[in-house]
Amino acid sequence: MAIALRNAAIVNEGSTVEGDVRIAAGRIDAVGTAVTAGAGDTEIDLAGAWLLPGMIDDQVHFREPGFEHKADIATESRAAVAGGITSYMEMPNCDPQTVTGAALKDKHARAASRSLANYAFYLGATNDNLEEIRRVDRHLACGVKVFMGASTGNMLVDDERTLEGIFAECPLLIATHCEDTPMILANEAEAQARYGDDIPITEHPNIRSAEACHRSSSLAVRLARTHGSRLHVLHITTARELALFEPGPLEGKRITAEACVHHLFFNETHYGALGTDIKCNPAIKTRADQLAIRQAVNDDVIDVVATDHAPHTAEEKASPYMQAPSGLPLVQHALLSLVEQVRLGEMTIERVAQKTAHAPATLFDVAERGFIREGYHADLVVIDPSRNTVVDDEPVYAKCGWTPFRGTTFHARVTHTFVGGRLMFAGGEFRDDTPGEALEFDR
Repeated sequence: MAIALRNAAIVNEGSTVEGDVRIAAGRIDAVGTAVTAGAGDTEIDLAGAWLLPGMIDDQVHFREPGFEHKADIATESRAAVAGGITSYMEMPNCDPQTVTGAALKDKHARAASRSLANYAFYLGATNDNLEEIRRVDRHLACGVKVFMGASTGNMLVDDERTLEGIFAECPLLIATHCEDTPMILANEAEAQARYGDDIPITEHPNIRSAEACHRSSSLAVRLARTHGSRLHVLHITTARELALFEPGPLEGKRITAEACVHHLFFNETHYGALGTDIKCNPAIKTRADQLAIRQAVNDDVIDVVATDHAPHTAEEKASPYMQAPSGLPLVQHALLSLVEQVRLGEMTIERVAQKTAHAPATLFDVAERGFIREGYHADLVVIDPSRNTVVDDEPVYAKCGWTPFRGTTFHARVTHTFVGGRLMFAGGEFRDDTPGEALEFDR
């Protein structure tokens, strides 16, 4: 079915222009003013709403296989589509962990039948799977994830020789979680000595401190510079770390950085009201850190904005500090949280498109997605800045059933999401359950 989108504010490649977009055979057939519709086209009048390329989220944890009581590919991809995320890249710390080529193929098979959004998966690094990394299929994995901080199972890579080998020989982009585990453990022991079993959540950014982040990020950057690696440091949380990265266009950079929506939206003042619901690793830190990261997004020091969607059940999150797991469900409201910053003058809508769609497509060599260009896949989201979203009045599509954005009113609304040219979500309802596609890479 061909679709003609009329009277859109088309947000793409640094500008916003009024125009139309025609979708046919899953692709963007035409972009311009007064685009001619074909016989039988469905026409949708967007009445001046923003039309953006769908978000490509380069960091999610959909918990499958192994932790389906928290989340799974079907439920979390629905939540993503409802939020305007049309493609995602999913992390390897599940059970079994995605640390072999066979595990990568298994995840692809699961997503092929049940993921509403387009999908890709990371191969995970361990202290003993360097051979798997050497021979990873460059078209099957989006990158290699290295946990240089505390993780589940044996996915903490802390063997110096293994790290050197990964940075010297990895054939794909290396995406790192950077926190220094010995420093975190020492901070944790100090907190336990002071508070016993009743550590307050406000200690979280002190335990998972700015110093722990900077020490690990510095190591990753040093290794990348030594070996000429393609490094992408995930979820930067501190002002101090920003000095490790260069400002300027993404193209040509060998070392890049990501910020996540919750670190842009929340700061340490929110722990009092939200408690362990916003416990995440690395931790949400100070207002000064938050403002510095926002500025780094605008200065092109931060190259990509993602979610790090990582759900847990409400019961798990209600545990005392030491037992409460880290991670938040975020995909459904991620774009709206960024658009709220547009309303407040913190960034432009063009920058939102750049950091959530253009940049991840470019960074990971995603083929024919991430831009509103004729011939590209029609992965699109419509956001109406004249309509509100009252979070507490909406269903939460993540399996865990809760959101850290409870009580929030966003002054915009996702009205339509198209995945591969199919209208998947509109008017608050899912319209199609056709699975998305595996992302392809120009490598």
